[in-house]
Amino acid sequence: MPTPTLSAEGAARATATAADTTAPDAPAVVSPVAEAYARLGEVFPGLGVTELGAAEAAPRGAGWAAAARLAEGGPDLDAFLAWDEAQVVRDHGERARPDVVAGFGLHRYAWPACLLITVPWFLLRRVPRLPVEEVTFHRELGRMAVRVTTFACLPDDPAATLPGARVVPDEEALRAEVRAAVAEHLEPVLGGFGPRMRRRGRALWGMATDEIVEGLWYVAHLFGEERRATRALELLLPGSTRPYVGSAAFRELTGPGGEPLPTRDRVSCCLFYTVRPADTCVTCPRTCDADRVAKLTASAAS
Repeated sequence: MPTPTLSAEGAARATATAADTTAPDAPAVVSPVAEAYARLGEVFPGLGVTELGAAEAAPRGAGWAAAARLAEGGPDLDAFLAWDEAQVVRDHGERARPDVVAGFGLHRYAWPACLLITVPWFLLRRVPRLPVEEVTFHRELGRMAVRVTTFACLPDDPAATLPGARVVPDEEALRAEVRAAVAEHLEPVLGGFGPRMRRRGRALWGMATDEIVEGLWYVAHLFGEERRATRALELLLPGSTRPYVGSAAFRELTGPGGEPLPTRDRVSCCLFYTVRPADTCVTCPRTCDADRVAKLTASAAS
C-alpha cells in the first residue's frame, strides 16, 4: 500500500469538511513542540495537529477515534476498520481479506502517530510522551488532537526549565527517549490490531519500525532535509533496539543515467499485493531492484 495514505485521503477531505463543528480549530495551547507541529502542517497539509489544554476534552463525534479505544480492539476498532474495508471495495472493486484490512488500518493510524513524536525530535530535539489516552485521530479530516504534558530534551535546550521537561544528557539518550515514547504509544495499539491482522510480536514490531522510518523519511523530504533524516534514522534504529525489529535499512541504487536512487528495505510487507498483485510498494521486500529502479525513475520523471 503506497505511503503516505493521508496525503490522498486527509487533504482532499479537509476542505470538504472544514465546517465540521466537532473538530478542534486553532491550537488551544502553545507547547514546547507546537512549532514542530506547525511546520509539519505547513509542508504536509494532509495532517493537522491540535494540542489540547490540561482540562480540555478530546474531540468526539463522527469520524473521531480515540487511540485508547482502538487499542481495546472492540466496537471502536470495528468502526475504524469498516472504513478501510469500504475503501478497498470502492477503489479496487473487490473485498480484501480481514487481516489485510486490519493491516491497512494500522498503517493509516501508526504512520501519522509516529510523526507526533519523531517530528519534534527531528526539528527541535524535543521528544513528547504521548500515551494512547492523550491522542485522538480523525482519519478523513487528517487531523489529530493530542495533549502533551511531558517531554525530553537536552541540557542546552531553552525549554529545559519548562514544566514537564525531563533533561537527558546527550543525543543517544534522546534517541532512546524517541524509541521509548513510540513504544509506549504503539504497544497497546498493536495489541488491539494484532489479532485482527493475524500477526504477533516480532512481525508487529517490524511494522512499527517501518512506520517510524518511512513517515519521517517522507516528511523530511518535504522539509528539504532528506539526507539528514536518513542519517538520523540510521542512528535511531541501527537494528539492535528492542522491541523494534530491523533497522532503517537505507541503501542506494543507480538509475539508468547513473543517478543515485535512494531506497530502503522494509522489514514487513503490508500485503497490498493481495489486492493488486502487480502493484507492490517500492520499498517492499517483494520488489526486486530492477523494479525499484523503474518505479523510482518513473516517479522522478513525473
